[in-house]
Amino acid sequence: MTEKPENTASPAALALATDLHALIGRLRRKLRRQAHMGDLNWTQKSVLRHLDRNGSATVTGLARAEGVRTQSMGAQVMSLIKAGLVQGAPHPNDGRKTLLSLTPSCKEWLRASRALREDWLYHSILDNFTQKEQQTLADATALLQRIVDVTD
Repeated sequence: MTEKPENTASPAALALATDLHALIGRLRRKLRRQAHMGDLNWTQKSVLRHLDRNGSATVTGLARAEGVRTQSMGAQVMSLIKAGLVQGAPHPNDGRKTLLSLTPSCKEWLRASRALREDWLYHSILDNFTQKEQQTLADATALLQRIVDVTD
């Protein structure tokens, strides 16, 4: 069990939060560059992530999840369908609706993109850190996980 931290204002903690936020942003951008996602815009990438993580969805459900109008989401989805990344099928309970899902080729593309990013990160760690530093990084990862696990 970890000891309960003191809840006092700390300039050092504020500086750490600022630095950590900037560093995580830089790491995310670097990881994204390792597996080029083509000419997709932010919303299209978000739709693919949503369908990959949550499975099939309707245009309305995707629009709600992204906080955009259904008509706007429909245009984004159409471009993904034309690109062969998303496919539609009749909703099993409501024939008026279409359930959208990733195409098999899109699933493979996402898998390959993840593998490229993970391979880059693996080699970056292997090539740039001593065993002791790798352990320090593993310890820091556990601490970062605690930040992620904090409930809102």
